Amino acid sequence: MAFSIMLTDDERMLAESYAKLHSFSLSEAFKRALFEKIEDEYDLMVGQEAYAEYVASRKKSRPISELWKECDV
Repeated sequence: MAFSIMLTDDERMLAESYAKLHSFSLSEAFKRALFEKIEDEYDLMVGQEAYAEYVASRKKSRPISELWKECDV
C-alpha cells in the first residue's frame, strides 16, 4: 500500500536529514517512526493496565534487598 503526506519544506528537510543520518530511505524512516510510535503507545497501555491490576489487588511490594537475602545473594 502506498500513501502520500504533505510536509512543509522545513519538515521535509528534517525528515530527509534524519533518514540520511540513519541510512534509511525516507519511506523506511517514516515506516519505522510510525511503528515505533504504535509500539510505544501499546506498551504504555499494557503497563497502565498492569499497574491498575496491581493496585486493585492490594498486594504490597517489597524492597529488592529482601529478595536478595532470601536468595542468599
